[in-house]
Amino acid sequence: MKTKMKTIAFLILLLIPTIFYAQTITGKVMDNAATVPFANITVTNNDEIITGTITDDNGLFTLKIVPGNYILTISFIGYTNVEKAISVEKDIDLGTIILQEDAESLNEIVLKVEKRSIERKIDRLVFNVEQSIAATGGNGLDVLKITPGVQVQNGVVEILGKGATQILINGRISPLQGDELASFLSGISASDIQKIEVITNPSAKYEASGNGGLINIILKKGVQDSWKNSTTISYNQNRYNFTTISNNFFYNKRDISFSGSLNATKGSFENAEGILIDYPTNNWDIDVDSEIGKDQFSGHFLVDYALSPKTTFGLQYLGNLTKPTIEGTTTSKIFDNDNNLQKTLINQGDNIVDNKNHSLNFHAITQLDSIGKSISFDVDYFTFNSENSRDYFTEEFDVFDVSQGINDAALNIANQEIENFSSKIDVDFMLGKINLSYGIKASFTNTKSDVLYYKTLSGSAILDQNRSNEFKYAENVLAGYISGNANISEKLKVQFGLRLEDTKTKGINAEMDQETINKYTKLFPTLYFAYAQNDDSNFRFSYGKRISRPNFRNLNPFRFYINTNSYSVGNPFLQPSFSDNFEFSHLYKKKLNSSIFLNITKDGSGTVFTSDAENQNQIITRENYYNQYNYGITESFSFNKLKWFKSENSINVLGYYTKFTKNFGTTPKNGLQLYVTSNNTFSLSEKTKLQLNSYYSSQHNRGLFSVGEMFDLSFGVQHNFKENLKMSLLFSDIFNTASLKDYISTVNGIEQNYSQDLSSRNLRISLSYDFGNKKVNVKNRNFGNDDEQKRSN
Repeated sequence: MKTKMKTIAFLILLLIPTIFYAQTITGKVMDNAATVPFANITVTNNDEIITGTITDDNGLFTLKIVPGNYILTISFIGYTNVEKAISVEKDIDLGTIILQEDAESLNEIVLKVEKRSIERKIDRLVFNVEQSIAATGGNGLDVLKITPGVQVQNGVVEILGKGATQILINGRISPLQGDELASFLSGISASDIQKIEVITNPSAKYEASGNGGLINIILKKGVQDSWKNSTTISYNQNRYNFTTISNNFFYNKRDISFSGSLNATKGSFENAEGILIDYPTNNWDIDVDSEIGKDQFSGHFLVDYALSPKTTFGLQYLGNLTKPTIEGTTTSKIFDNDNNLQKTLINQGDNIVDNKNHSLNFHAITQLDSIGKSISFDVDYFTFNSENSRDYFTEEFDVFDVSQGINDAALNIANQEIENFSSKIDVDFMLGKINLSYGIKASFTNTKSDVLYYKTLSGSAILDQNRSNEFKYAENVLAGYISGNANISEKLKVQFGLRLEDTKTKGINAEMDQETINKYTKLFPTLYFAYAQNDDSNFRFSYGKRISRPNFRNLNPFRFYINTNSYSVGNPFLQPSFSDNFEFSHLYKKKLNSSIFLNITKDGSGTVFTSDAENQNQIITRENYYNQYNYGITESFSFNKLKWFKSENSINVLGYYTKFTKNFGTTPKNGLQLYVTSNNTFSLSEKTKLQLNSYYSSQHNRGLFSVGEMFDLSFGVQHNFKENLKMSLLFSDIFNTASLKDYISTVNGIEQNYSQDLSSRNLRISLSYDFGNKKVNVKNRNFGNDDEQKRSN
């Protein structure tokens, strides 16, 4: 016993110098343009390594060491090593250390090392867009279609198995959704995108909105003392065609940084839809054939000015003007139960749409010290205006295709205005070994919507008061958060956060003189663990609570008539849904990633397709009607052993279990989905690359619907004629099997089978020309009215 006590006392004496006399060395590592994460920091004495660490995502490092004289070395591949002789007698702040590029080393990188197309961090997957041929000449929506773990189906973007997600541009959620979001994303040139971040469990620093996670599109910015211009022209051919011209410009000189782009699209594409409705007394076979205009003009700019070495302020703008006018014909054939034709209804009309959205952001950031303490301030203003008019008539034909005259004609006009103002303050600082962030945000949104329905069968426009309405909606959200991360040990890293959001809403229905008020305050915790067992094996666990607020348009209580027998109606009583998200994953040798996840959604809301058997009307409503459990297993594998061949592959087994909280005269459809992807790049020569991408989605059941199987095979080739001139060709969905089909729901015994093909099979030819300095770095500047903008449709 005495021997053990002596041993313990001796060990304590040995530890005393470290416990009481160890000093802290801190610093920040940058190059001429940005911070350098994962740089190696080593401290030596007489060529013996005493201690070491690596910089974090912000280029910061902290280490403990007993007093003495040492050599501190900072190294990172592609840069010249920096050595500093230091005498440690007290805590030392080394400030900002600048690494200089090693020209010889960089040449070796170009020849031997290529940036990974996919990277995995503690809370996100990063897809480096520049590594993909399929993105060349395309737009933001094209890039998302090939992003691992993301599915784009008929304009809806979602993280696999987790439902519709929210899109961020440079860290701030986009104002749009649905067709408007798809239109805006198609206005962003792929050549303007640096990378895509797929965030399945966002930290508390982000808005809590979005049950399906977040997808962050990060745009490029030129490096110091450089400029660059990139111009791309693309031609897309399906049944119709459209042409896109994009120009991106980057300038970074001394204290001023500027990046901007202009994009214009002219032409159209085909939309083919089909609906089969099985009524008790007859069957309806409805076909929609329409041409959708792609007339669009969009752009963005970001300018930053360094007021001092520690303070920067700037302005960012994004705008989009679209006129997706639709010219279409809806043919409805009605058959009896013996499949004999009874009559045919042909609905013809023009849907004229004019959308305008503008986002303006002012931001300022001040570095309070050299080791990461900073304060930032954002003010955002967003406005969205949509004018939508549909002028149609319906003509009836008998079994002999003889016209029985026009039985209905109407003009339906719907306008929507959304205005949002928000501001926020964020603070980042070091507290011992913990990187802490906290902040507050205030957001104020006002929307105004109106619909005017005119009967035009008589030849004159007569207002129908019963089908016209005005709806106003206001939403105020106050939020605060705290978030932190720390290295518990060399192997274990933890990240945590807590967000509080207080929401107040008020909706006013003018027709019914009805006011709907809603108030709620909720906490949203997040937690992450990352454990590096060794260089080859890394484990990650994450948990987060999220909220999904109703889209503004879905809250409108009036009917929007698609045709005589079909209308869509909103619901001002929709409530937000909440989800708990769990994920566990393992990364082996940075190539094989295995993960399992569970998402539990309470009080979920969605679109419900119902039919009135007596009047034979199709009604599209929105309801809170389910609790859902989504779960899945994913295996992702990267292969890059061969110089001429690289491959990214994934196998996903996804499960859906739903419980209805309302009676719709039907039961939930639960089941499993198999989703397999493979993206392959072949280097045929130094200047020519070939890409072969594919995915397969099995037939599966999910909640109210079942979905048919889909398969996509796309082929692309890219050739660099010169260092700054390249041509790309992409043939998407070669076999025309990747569009939505057999989207079936059965409510009150009436089955509806829906299909849609938005020109899935198409050919794109692109020509790109660059000049100036080619070096590009990321500028992570955002908009602050994230959540509000997402829900503007």
